[in-house]
Amino acid sequence: MQHGTEVFSLAGKVALITGATGYLGTAMAFALAEAGAKVLVNSRSEERSNGLVRQLRDAGLHAEPAVFDVCSLDSIRGFFEAHRGEALNILVNNAYMGGAGSVEVSDAASYGKSYEVTLLAAHNLLQQALPALRKAVRQSGDASVINIASMYALVSPDQRIYDNPQVVNPPFYGAAKAGLIQWSRYAACEFGRESIRVNSISPGPFPSEAVQSGSPLFIQALAQKVPLGRIGQALEIKGPVLFLASSASSFVNGANLVVDGGWTSW
Repeated sequence: MQHGTEVFSLAGKVALITGATGYLGTAMAFALAEAGAKVLVNSRSEERSNGLVRQLRDAGLHAEPAVFDVCSLDSIRGFFEAHRGEALNILVNNAYMGGAGSVEVSDAASYGKSYEVTLLAAHNLLQQALPALRKAVRQSGDASVINIASMYALVSPDQRIYDNPQVVNPPFYGAAKAGLIQWSRYAACEFGRESIRVNSISPGPFPSEAVQSGSPLFIQALAQKVPLGRIGQALEIKGPVLFLASSASSFVNGANLVVDGGWTSW
C-alpha cells in the first residue's frame, strides 16, 4: 500500500491529454509529467504539439507528441494502431473548439460541432483506448479517464456580464459539457468493474492570459461572481487533475469535481 505523497506519484505511467497545448491543457500536461508520467501531447497541429513537448523536455520531464484529430475516428484509430501493445494509464479528454453567442444568434451547426468534439470524441477515444487501458490495469491495478466538463454544464452563463449576445458563452458549449458529465457517469458504471475509473472535472472561470490582459473589466465582472473573489489561474487545475489521475483517488469513480472557486454554490 502506498503512503503519504506516494499516492500521487505517476512514475512509470503514461498519460494522453487531448487538446493539450491550450491554456489549461498545458497546465495539466505539466502536472502529470511533474508527477512522473510520460505525457503524450495531443494536438491537431504538429507544431503546437512539438512545442509543448520541447517545453516539458526542457524541464527534464518525459513527453512525446501525439498528433491527431480527435474529431476523426480514422485519425484516432491510426494513433492507437501505431501504439498497439502499449499501456495507457491515464486518458484526459480536454479538447474543445467552438464559437460564442446566445441562443438567438447561434446556428444549428455549432451544436453539432460542439457535440462532436466533446461527446463523440470522448466516446471514440475511450473505445479505441480500451486495449491500452486494460493493459494498464493488468500492469498497475487501475486506469483513469478524466473528462474536462465545465461549470456551465451545471449553471447558465450570466449574460449580463458580457458586452453583447454575440460574445456570450454559448448554449451549445454548456449543453455538450452537461452531456459529457452524464456520459462520464455511464462509462464509470460500465468500466468500474474492470478498475477503469471515469470521472469529470468542471472548471469555473479560468480565462486565458490573453483575456486577462486584454479585458480587465470583464475579469472584474467574473471575479465578482466567485465567492473567493477572484478568477482561477491555470496552475490551480493541476491538483485536481493529478488527484483523479493518481491512486490518491482509487475509490473515486463517476464523480464530477467542480473547480470553480464556489461559483456554482451561490
